[in-house]
Amino acid sequence: MKASGGIKDKILTWLRITDKPVVKVYRGYVHQQKVVVFGHVLRVSPMPRQKYRQNFWINTFALLRLFMMRPVSGVTVKVSGIAEDVRFVTEKDGFFRLEWTPDEPFTPGWHPVKVDLITANLGPDDPVATGQGEVYRPHSTQFGIVSDIDDTFLISHSSNLRKRLHVLLTQNAHSRDPFENVVTHYQLLARAGTDGNATNPFFYVSSSEWNLYDYILTFCEKNDMPNGIYLLSQIKRFREVWKTGQNKHVTKFARIVRILEAFPEMKFVLLGDDTQEDPNIYSSLVSHFPHQIRCVYLRRVHKQNGVRTQEFVDQIVAAGVLCCYFNHSSEAIRHSETAGLVASEKIKK
Repeated sequence: MKASGGIKDKILTWLRITDKPVVKVYRGYVHQQKVVVFGHVLRVSPMPRQKYRQNFWINTFALLRLFMMRPVSGVTVKVSGIAEDVRFVTEKDGFFRLEWTPDEPFTPGWHPVKVDLITANLGPDDPVATGQGEVYRPHSTQFGIVSDIDDTFLISHSSNLRKRLHVLLTQNAHSRDPFENVVTHYQLLARAGTDGNATNPFFYVSSSEWNLYDYILTFCEKNDMPNGIYLLSQIKRFREVWKTGQNKHVTKFARIVRILEAFPEMKFVLLGDDTQEDPNIYSSLVSHFPHQIRCVYLRRVHKQNGVRTQEFVDQIVAAGVLCCYFNHSSEAIRHSETAGLVASEKIKK
């Protein structure tokens, strides 16, 4: 048995996979004095990528590893280090969501949090695990920003599964490209009506799976995208790699609704694209929250969806909300300047 275990450990180490329990804590947020933090408990998960090289096989394997996850349901997690006993039993896919009101209100900005795995059906010899993450309490700013990811700022070819998989499997978080001038636009929106010390909060809401959380976070950090909270879709198993990004978009609508309801005093700018269901989702959000949506931006990516998207754009404008259906981020920046959302900025041609 020892030899068997030793071989297994060596194979897992070579694959950079761990079979030890992991508490994965994602970035959460604070609203109306309540803290919300969420994550997954995993019994098998990939170790963080350490090196980035432009090699087809390395990139392919690194991406596939992200889907080598086995979540754990029915185990209990607890917020670490607070007097109040805040617990949650993980759902079928290992997901947890913890919410509590701290004894002392959090100040605006980022704050560390820890989540403990305190019971487990993982076997008597497995250790209790602890995960670390962050929560963000927004400053008292006028705007919040909700942005899609794929084909909104990250070139992904979402409307073509073959191309999307090719980019995912052959590129990496360091070699992928954002659209031209999109970082400039997002940085301007981050400072809209405020300054660099109290930027507007960003919520990145996507149909991409939680498997890609570290991948997306690394891309955003490398390309100087505004810091934000990421709300992704249900984990997929290895056999479902080919379905990446193909999730039920109704859950995306629900995730954005949760943000709008969490910050009722804040007006929001929505950014998306025309490759999938963003125009429909954003039009529905405008109809439900007309006084909370300041402006909608939709990137024109998929020519075949142009007529359908324009119908949603017309609905948004008819509801009295500004909307920009654009080809290039330079157009979106000029629209934001004209609308008084951002200060004038010299952009490269």
